[in-house]
Order: sequence, then C-alpha cells, then structure tokens
Amino acid sequence: MATKIWQKTNHSNLEHTSIVEQFTVGNDIEFDYSLAKYDVQGSLAHCEMLHSIGLLNDNEWQLIEKELKVILTEIKANNFEIEEGIEDVHSQVEHLLIQRIGDIGKKIHSGRSRNDQVLTDLKLYFKAEILDIVSLTETLFNTLIQLSNQHKNTLLPGYTHLQIAMPSSFGLWFGAYAESLIDDLEVFLAAYNIVNKNPLGSGAGYGTSFPLNRTLTTELLNFKTLNVNSVYAQMTRGKSEKIVGMALATMAGTLSKFAFDMCLYLNQNFGFISFPDSLTTGSSIMPHKKNPDVFEIMRAKCNRIQAVPNELILVTNNLPSGYHRDVQLTKEILFPALTSLKDCLEMFDFMLAHIQIKPEIVKDEKYKYMFSVENVNQQVLDGIAFRDAYKNIGLAIENNTFEPNYAINHSHEGSIGNLGNDLIVANFEEVKSRFE
Repeated sequence: MATKIWQKTNHSNLEHTSIVEQFTVGNDIEFDYSLAKYDVQGSLAHCEMLHSIGLLNDNEWQLIEKELKVILTEIKANNFEIEEGIEDVHSQVEHLLIQRIGDIGKKIHSGRSRNDQVLTDLKLYFKAEILDIVSLTETLFNTLIQLSNQHKNTLLPGYTHLQIAMPSSFGLWFGAYAESLIDDLEVFLAAYNIVNKNPLGSGAGYGTSFPLNRTLTTELLNFKTLNVNSVYAQMTRGKSEKIVGMALATMAGTLSKFAFDMCLYLNQNFGFISFPDSLTTGSSIMPHKKNPDVFEIMRAKCNRIQAVPNELILVTNNLPSGYHRDVQLTKEILFPALTSLKDCLEMFDFMLAHIQIKPEIVKDEKYKYMFSVENVNQQVLDGIAFRDAYKNIGLAIENNTFEPNYAINHSHEGSIGNLGNDLIVANFEEVKSRFE
C-alpha cells in the first residue's frame, strides 16, 4: 500500500487501514479523473505564484512547469492513471512529479491545502461544464427558433386542464420552449458567477503565513475575482454544488415538460406529430406500436436531475463551518447529473431534426368549439359588449347552432401568428454574452 502524502509513519495494521480507506474513498477516484486537467492547471498557477514570491527559484519553477505540462498533455491524451494505493488525483499528480523531477516536486504544496486545491479544481470544472451546457443550449435554442418560424402558421390545439381550449400554433409551442431556455440560462449564469471566484490560497480554511499573491493566481486561472475571506472560501464547498445543481434542475424541468408534450402529442388520440420508425420502438406482441422511448427516458433522466438539489442539501445542510469529509459525496451526485443534462440537450436537438408536423389538425370536428373565442371577439369588434357576445356564443353552442370562425386573424398583436421571435433571439444573445 502506497504511503499517503499526509502520513508521517507507516500504519502498523494494514488490514484496518485498507478497510477504512475502501469505505472513505469509495468511488471518488472515478470522478477525480474529471478533475485531473484542472488539478494540473491549478498547480501550474500556484507554482508560478510561488516562484513570483521567491518560494521556488528559477530552475525549480522551470522544471516543475515543464513536467506539469507533460502530465497535462498525458491527461488530455487519456494516458493518465491514478495508481492503486494513491488516494486521489491530487496525490497522483504530486506523486508523478516527485518520481520524475525528485525532491523539487515536494515543494509544490507549499501554501495550500488539499481543501483549497480540490475547491479550485471543482470551480474550474464547473465553469467548463456550464460553458459546455451554454453551447449545447444555444444549438437547441436555434433549432427551436427555426422550427417556430417555419411552423408559425400551422395551427395546433391549445389545452388547459387537459381540455380543448383555444387555437395555438406549432410556432408558439416551439417558441415557448426556446424562451424557457433563456430563463434557464439566467439561473446557470448565477451559478457561473458564484463559481467564478478563486478559492486558491485559502488553505484549509484559515489562510497561511506565506505571502501568497492570490490576485496573481486569480488572473492565471481566469477567475473573475477571488473568495476573499479564507473561512468563507471553504464554506463554498457544498454551496457551489447546490447552486450548480439548482441550475441543472431548472433546465431539466424545461426538458422534462417538453418531453411530456412529445409523448402526449405522439399519442394516437392526439396525433399532432410523428417521428420516423427508426426513432421510435415497437412492442414485443403488438405490431402496431410506435413508442416514444427516447422521450420517456429523457423525461425520467430530467426528473432525476430535478432531485439533485435535494440530495445535495441533505448531504450538506447540517454542517458547521470548516471542511468536512461529507462533501466528498457531492461529486457522485452532481457529476453524473451534469453529463446527463448534456446528453438530454444533444438528444433533444437530434430528435427535433426529424420531427414531422401534421397539418390540418384543427379541422377535426372535436376542435370545433376551440374557435368560440374568436367568434366572441368578432362580435365585440362589431360593437357588441363582451358579456353579451360571450352569452350569444355560449347559447349558440348549447343550441348546437354554433359555426366556428376559422378565419383566425394572424396580424393583430397577441395572436398566434405574432411570435416575437426576434425579441426572443435578442434576449438569448444578451444573456449568453454575460458568460465570460
């Protein structure tokens, strides 16, 4: 068993040590691979700062910088492994450095703790993941706007209480989800701004007597600012995860609702949309079935993501200030959720590229009364008081003399043909521009 970086002497009972390590480490190493490149980036910035304040001489810094960049290249080439007996990615990087350049590698941890080291890794990772989500969201948003514009005049029955309500359009439907994504990005922007603060240099939560230049590491790591108070820097562990989790849950709520719409509209009793057979699945005994499995799985994935903030709160909500090992478990809650949301964004865009819209839906007799509001409005425009017009049309429906007004006016403001997509696109671009 490898000696840990924090060990002073060898443990006498290796069996007990192994049992404790297996329980405490769990599957954390699996998630540490996601942090590897950010760990090296953090070490590069930290060591450049140590050189700037005289804790590393020119030769030491050059050797460390060169080898850390080699390790970073290996990580990017998937040629990096956390060896058996090494407890985490931070230990592995330091272990490799010492192996390759000797005792100089032992100097890189001066002025920092694994506490602020992992915090730095996590915040860099969260920033990158959020920007990936922004990019995937933009792709889906553009697809929705394109479909909205393309189908702005294709009528779609609107429902309230799952009862036939008023005429809508596919343009409004697609555009609604496009605009929803803007609000979802606002929540991600809040999460991005919170994780975009440098914790490096806060040590174990109580700073250090070394004259660290935290402004320099903030600039080198492209953080917007730093967590000033060292105690609070440690308090952001768990808090950062919860806020990112809330952003994930918000967007997952949009996608879950959209997936439910897809399942509903694919149902034969609605029949508003269809997909090629290759994108649906069949039944083992019913040859007529075309099941929306993709959207059902997506709905379930997104509903699981919406539980993430709750899980994170339950892990972290009763902890006092200072570091506690409990927060290690936030990785296994949050990391898969990040991957799952990105998968759903990609799959939704893929499916929408193959969606087939059915025209003339509203000509079905069951949608006849959906146009009653237009008849009321027309009487109001002709000078009849609204309450009287409402009563007139209501009585016509009861007496079975109602004739729907299919001549929907698409020009007046608020109608189903006035999508406002130009403004929606402008709003999206404004929010996206605030991610640095």
